[in-house]
Amino acid sequence: MAAQHFDTLFQTPEATAAFGAALAVRLLPGDVVLLEGAVGAGKTHLARALIHAVLLQDEDVPSPTFTLVQTYETRNGTLWHSDLYRLSSTFEIEELGLIDAFADAICLIEWPDRLGELTPETALHLTLENTPDDDARRLHATWSDPKWQDRLSGLCT
Repeated sequence: MAAQHFDTLFQTPEATAAFGAALAVRLLPGDVVLLEGAVGAGKTHLARALIHAVLLQDEDVPSPTFTLVQTYETRNGTLWHSDLYRLSSTFEIEELGLIDAFADAICLIEWPDRLGELTPETALHLTLENTPDDDARRLHATWSDPKWQDRLSGLCT
């Protein structure tokens, strides 16, 4: 399948969070979502909203910047939230167990460029961009796996 995409503008942080929450309930084990964007673009904000929407119990959702990986038990299965910013080699990624998690967990990956050749072909790529309006964010979504067409249907127009 050729690459598919959509773009949308979230006018507020709440709209960004609402998208994350709506996407969350559609994710299943084996799904990989790659969150890209500059520092401060809203990757962690979107990830937190997504995670909170499917948690089995209310808990803190810290950024995994220093721990590298946070795992959560959710209604949809185990979810791994990873921040690869501080990693410098794919060997470090393999040591984290992330490659195995791609097969049987929901994986949210910030700074996915660090994955290099380990990037799953079936991943959903979400790029957040800052705008002149400090509260607004532009989202660009791309995918090649046909499953994402159905999963994203109705989320953005």
